[in-house]
Order: sequence, then structure tokens, then C-alpha cells
Amino acid sequence: MNRINQKLNEDHKLLSIYFTAGYPNINDTVSIIENLEKSGVDLLEIGLPFSDPLADGPTIQASSTKALQNGMTSALLFEQLKDIRKTVSIPLIIMGYFNPMLQYGVEAFCKKCQEIGIDGLIIPDLPVDVYHSEYKSTFEKYGLINVFLITPQTSEERIRYIDSVSNGFIYMVSSASVTGSSSGFGDEQTSYFKRIADMSLKNPQIIGFGISNHETFTQATRYSKGAIIGSAFIKHLTEKGIEHINDFVTSIRCKS
Repeated sequence: MNRINQKLNEDHKLLSIYFTAGYPNINDTVSIIENLEKSGVDLLEIGLPFSDPLADGPTIQASSTKALQNGMTSALLFEQLKDIRKTVSIPLIIMGYFNPMLQYGVEAFCKKCQEIGIDGLIIPDLPVDVYHSEYKSTFEKYGLINVFLITPQTSEERIRYIDSVSNGFIYMVSSASVTGSSSGFGDEQTSYFKRIADMSLKNPQIIGFGISNHETFTQATRYSKGAIIGSAFIKHLTEKGIEHINDFVTSIRCKS
């Protein structure tokens, strides 16, 4: 069973952390992953930086720009991660845009992911119908779960289609804005969370965008399996460094 599915079967709310590979420094990737696992994070989203990240807010965009300036590429990320399964056991997901994967070669990219122990991919600009018709068989050949995003504007018909094509979890965007732009959830978002929960989808949902502290993590996971934090973690990493990763994770899990 894929590590993502194993984790989704655990009886607790999941905390997923996003960070940008090659940031703050080019060789920080493995150390950040190892520290996050030691701190008790359930899943990790490793951001493959791209020059035109449509869904990312200023914090993640800035980290991507710096990572690219540092020299991060798909090939370098794979090289950095080649021995990651010797020290890390939690699910690892690469989150990135489709263009670098096309440039690398989709099948070659998936094959490399399988070789190093990547469990899934999140590709915000790969439409579900294109994936379904052209790439699903390739992803499945290499044991990769592809995670799709939904927003408050996604129709029920499309959500059910995404659910039918998915075999892991659905990334539920808390709002239609970019990452890092929200602080807390209002009635509109809460009703959206409840509406999706009431659809009784076969795949669990994990909520991202706008989660930055214990309060928003608790709000998000009331109606979902877990929550994803990106911008707030990158800000903490920028200000405090790798050695204080555990402080951040503890602050999310426990009310201060």
C-alpha cells in the first residue's frame, strides 16, 4: 500500500507541511525533511520551484525565486533525495507545475520518483481530465498518487469526477485566493468545509491555504482529515532557521 494511503488510515488529524526544495540554501532539502519527520509531521510536500507559480502567494514565490537562483532543478532534487528512504519513512509528495515535468519527460519523472521513494505528486496546472486520459496509467505504473485541488468554486459534478479519478486524498483549497493570503476562517469557508464533508466522498480531504497556527489548524481539521501549512512554515524557516523547526510544529499541534 502506498505510504499516503497508510497514513490516511491512521486515526488522527494529519499535519502536512510544504516547503520549497533548495531554500533557504541549496543543500537544506534533506535536513529540512529529516527535521520535520522528527518533529512529528505526517506528510511532506516538497515544492519543486518554478518561475511562474500561478497559485503561490508572495512568501512561496520568493522562496521559489531564491531556490532557482540557488540552482535548484528537477535533476538536482532527485540527486539530493536519492538516499532519503534510508532516514525518512513518512509520505513524501512533490508539488510542482507541469512544465518542468514535461521538460524532464513525464514517464522519466515518474520513474525517478518511484526509484527514490516519492509517494505522490501535486500538479496544480494539470487538469484532471487531461491526467485521466493521458497520464493516469503512467502514474499508476510507477505507484504514484496524483492529488487534485478543489476550491469553493469547483462544481459538485467536477468534485465527484475528481473523487472518482483520485486514489489518495483531495487537496481542498480553503479559498479562491493564492497561498498565504488568509488569516483565519469565516462562516463562508466553514460552510464550504461542511458542504464538502457532507458529500461523503470516497477520498478524504486535506485543507490548505490560510492555515498558519493552532487555531486555524483546528478549524480546518474539524471537517477534514488534515491540513497543509506552507507560507507560515517558510516564514518561520526564514526567520528562525532549520534548528527551530520543532518549535513551529509544536506550536501547530499544541495551543500556546
